[in-house]
Amino acid sequence: MPFPVISKQHPLILASASPRRKRLLAQICLPCRVVSSDVDEKETGDQPTEICRRLAEQKAIRVHSLAGPSWILGADTVVVIHKQVLGKPQDNAEAREMLRLLSGVEHAVVTGFCILNPLGEITHSEAVSTAVRFKGLEKEEIKAYISTGEPFGKAGAYAIQGVGSFIVESISGSYTNVVGLPLCAVIKALIRVGALKAFPLPSA
Repeated sequence: MPFPVISKQHPLILASASPRRKRLLAQICLPCRVVSSDVDEKETGDQPTEICRRLAEQKAIRVHSLAGPSWILGADTVVVIHKQVLGKPQDNAEAREMLRLLSGVEHAVVTGFCILNPLGEITHSEAVSTAVRFKGLEKEEIKAYISTGEPFGKAGAYAIQGVGSFIVESISGSYTNVVGLPLCAVIKALIRVGALKAFPLPSA
């Protein structure tokens, strides 16, 4: 029995409290509803791609028990520098150290995402990586950026779509992945698993 495709009547459930992910889906006019998973994001492991995928799957599965039979998208993003995984800074000191580590070098932003069908079965799981290079940062620049409050709640302590864009010298790969969700890969996956017939959706 085929499942209903994503529509205004049957919106995608986004298993994430991230306002950035919600804005990205709104930007492409994909109907969605947010249900926060409240999953502990302090996952450990050797491979950042596996950490992200595992957390994305946990978020989606947790939300399925709350949201009922819907297509569900879980996602998790980390920043990786010299094999070290950077999550979200807890305080000024952590934010300062993260920005110091990223200053003047290239790092990877990795987002894992998972799609569950309305039965709660994992139909797709992958991780997408984007290379980002920062300019060299002066101590005063780091201090001033932290004072904006923007680094908090962001993996790696920066937001490429916000004030933090002044830090980013170059990127190679998906820009939206750095914001929090690789939209091209997500839409391809949703079509592949049957959650969408085609995209963009009709405006009517």
